[in-house]
Amino acid sequence: MAILKCKPVFQERLWGGRKLETSFGYDIPEGNIGECWGISAHPNGMSVIESGEFGGQTLAELWKERRELFGTYTLDEFPLLIKVLDAADDLSVQVHPNDEEAMRLEGERYGKTECWYVVEAEDGAELILGHSAETKQQLTDKIEHGEWDELLRRQPVKAGDFVFVPSGTIHAIGKGIVILETQQSSDTTYRVYDFDRTDNAGNTRALHLNQAIEVTTVPDRPALVTPTSKDVSGGTVQTLVETEEFNVYRMDVRDGFQVRQLDRFRLISVLDGAGTLDGIPLQKGDHVVVTVSEEPLQVVGAMEWIVSDRVTV
Repeated sequence: MAILKCKPVFQERLWGGRKLETSFGYDIPEGNIGECWGISAHPNGMSVIESGEFGGQTLAELWKERRELFGTYTLDEFPLLIKVLDAADDLSVQVHPNDEEAMRLEGERYGKTECWYVVEAEDGAELILGHSAETKQQLTDKIEHGEWDELLRRQPVKAGDFVFVPSGTIHAIGKGIVILETQQSSDTTYRVYDFDRTDNAGNTRALHLNQAIEVTTVPDRPALVTPTSKDVSGGTVQTLVETEEFNVYRMDVRDGFQVRQLDRFRLISVLDGAGTLDGIPLQKGDHVVVTVSEEPLQVVGAMEWIVSDRVTV
């Protein structure tokens, strides 16, 4: 068993802000920093292990060379990616492919099904989630004519909400929202609409309308999930979603909580509090990979976690 603490990787985004610094205490670069890639084996933002036996190695290297740490997976690439997003402005309206489409269109192993736990939300904050088109032709027509108010479905959100976003779902995170995102390990995004924004040089960002229309699920099928909670010794475990792509849980843990042994890896992100896990110090903003364990791990302190794993395949 090992607890692998990952160094965060920060990404500047047109819509980013500074809450990763003010809310999470990260030492972020100057500029509009929209994303913290907390646990990633994706080449666009690779996690490096901070210390210990595997200090200095990347997550991708360990997945390739020390697969027994993670479980009996046959997957060539590490399957999950964990982010914290600070949307100081609206993200583009976008959609992601599924696994088959990602391979066919981009030569990529994974599509992108994702989910969001809302950490912060300003008054009036909302998401775009889904659309009203009944056919591909209707979707195409509404996009070509810019009928966004009629096409796009909006949903208010508040801190503590959870949203599941399967591949093929048109979506956008609205301004004033901070989320913890659990997703497949993909960076493929097809932009549908970007509010006609320009960068500092007056350039608009590229749209990907043909690909977006091809991969969008029509008619839209809202993915409704109903989280369930149970009290356990030393805390509470809330099951947010369990799918083929990932299982995601929210946990309130305190002295006496045990992370049970498991035959596969788990990812833990600390949303609040501080303490130790099997003697390893953890605080708000930390992201760790817990490898295969044969004994339960002990918690000291009080923390709020988002925990994820994937069934071995």
